[in-house]
Amino acid sequence: MVYYSLYHKAPNVNFAEAAVRGQAPDKGLYFPESIPVLPKEVISNLHQYSREELGFMVMKPYVGDCIPDDVLQTIVSETIQFNFPLVKVTSDIYALELFHGPTLAFKDVGARFMSRCLGYFNRHAYHHTTVLVATSGDTGGAVANGFLGVDGVEVIILYPSGKVSPIQELQLTTCGQNITAIEVQGNFDDCQAIVKQAFMDADLNAKLSLTSANSINVARWLPQQLYYFFAYQQWQHQQAPVICVPSGNFGNICAGLVAHLSGLPVHHFVAACNTNDTVPQFLQTGNYEAKPAIATISNAMDVGNPSNFVRIMELFKQQLPDLQKVLSSYSISDEITAQTIKKVFEEEHYMLDPHGAVAYYALEQYMKTHDGGKGIFLETAHPVKFPETVEEATNTKIPFPESVQHLIGKEKISVVMDASFNTFKSWLLSR
Repeated sequence: MVYYSLYHKAPNVNFAEAAVRGQAPDKGLYFPESIPVLPKEVISNLHQYSREELGFMVMKPYVGDCIPDDVLQTIVSETIQFNFPLVKVTSDIYALELFHGPTLAFKDVGARFMSRCLGYFNRHAYHHTTVLVATSGDTGGAVANGFLGVDGVEVIILYPSGKVSPIQELQLTTCGQNITAIEVQGNFDDCQAIVKQAFMDADLNAKLSLTSANSINVARWLPQQLYYFFAYQQWQHQQAPVICVPSGNFGNICAGLVAHLSGLPVHHFVAACNTNDTVPQFLQTGNYEAKPAIATISNAMDVGNPSNFVRIMELFKQQLPDLQKVLSSYSISDEITAQTIKKVFEEEHYMLDPHGAVAYYALEQYMKTHDGGKGIFLETAHPVKFPETVEEATNTKIPFPESVQHLIGKEKISVVMDASFNTFKSWLLSR
């Protein structure tokens, strides 16, 4: 598979180079030259394949010859070695639970796949790769866990101070070893701006081999297709589902759209956003206006200028009318989000996290005006990561899952820094 820059001013590369670089030299995102289409007989018989077999089939065309088949099979197997249950919430709405991995978030899939790919590509390297990642919540913990102890890879995570949940903060600040957490006095967009500027800085790139572990990296973005296929393996209905995805940086729903273009039956996609409504406004008006991020209770979606939306437009050849046929989007307030957590817990005995609540409500709104369908929403994080919001809404104490018990009582270790690229650059060069 060949990957090209969406700015079209850099040489084409293979999967290995795209994964190691993160971004193209012209600062564009890498994009596959084609979307592989699975044979119809495979799609018709998805339930006959194991998750490992299906995962290998989906990822092999994107990786090409950059990783031997036996190594790729191991990478896929280790990436998905936890459950992805499709849980019935109402007669028409199902939750795809993506929080059964080690850090209780959907980002475990992309982070585990990418870390193992980079570990393979760096197996003979004599220099370190430095992974820079900005996080609005769950990315940091997933990347820290996925890369912990990987030889030849140092990970630096930037997160907005006071704007991630206590569990999220502990997950990304207590690892040690090759993981360093930078606590930025600003918001997620500030963190992301610092990371983007670092990739463009000549001094840093002359001294360090930099790459990104955000979903701008193809090795983190593309494997997110897998759980859409796993959901369909469990789908028991004749009609293809409507799929609603809580959306911040739009990498997750972009991966779902790729899966759909690869042959996965999906009736329609819904991008569920919080108050950060750049994409809902664009789909309604045709005017894309990046905005400063607004802090909400669904903090992992607090993104005012989603990086991956350019990939979605590329999938649809920049044709907004074609995109609108496949994708709708809603902006949901914090008040409605909290009300939805309360309502669904009381009526259906199902506990939503704030991101899942945004998606549940958006899916309900779509289905109210489109009769006869059934839908899936993505539950992207465990409710325990947002105890204040969820416990207040449900009046119920959330028990700590076993996988995060070890975090209790740990002390965070972070480098506090102002939201200035020059401060970050000086710190990075002085280490």
